[in-house]
Amino acid sequence: MANMFSWVRSNDKEILSILNNLAKKAVETAEALVVLFSDLSNTEQHTKIKNLESEADVLTRDIFAELNKTFITPLDREDMQRIASKIDDVIDFMDGISARTRSYKITSPPLYTLEIAKELVNATKEVEYMVSKLNNIKNPQDMITHCRNTGNIEHTVDDLYRKSIEKLFESNDAINIIKLKDIYETMETASDRCVDVADVIEDIVLKYT
Repeated sequence: MANMFSWVRSNDKEILSILNNLAKKAVETAEALVVLFSDLSNTEQHTKIKNLESEADVLTRDIFAELNKTFITPLDREDMQRIASKIDDVIDFMDGISARTRSYKITSPPLYTLEIAKELVNATKEVEYMVSKLNNIKNPQDMITHCRNTGNIEHTVDDLYRKSIEKLFESNDAINIIKLKDIYETMETASDRCVDVADVIEDIVLKYT
């Protein structure tokens, strides 16, 4: 099975390299969110996150272009497209979190947002690790473990999301409830998309073992 992934041709290596760079952008974006929610007056993080999102869009287009030029790939073309699309979605949603805090003029970190942002760093690091191993999977069980780790992180985010909503609805400020609920839901969705990536990678591992 390991050999299946180790004889990667030059063009395939290029695709996997771009995919790995895309996963790194997800980690960078999550880390910028942590900085942002540590101090919402640090507005340069909005620009950084927007730039990372734009760079991720370019990488995603590059992956699709390379896949369209490649006749045979070591992994199913559809699987690689799904991984790229889902990672790009993760970054899009994190950019959406940043944009909402600015649009809604949020001046202090809402309850649990920093904790959720830190979990998004953990989740994107799991994604980055798994993507980096796609060119030569030597230990399938290790990959499955990291897939499970991503799911466990998502459960933690779900718990934080529920606590956030419970606290939020103790308020009588309807406008604030609408704003913060939107931010919380976007953060939860970013976490869900990390699990989507893990699910595709788990399918790949099981398919070739």
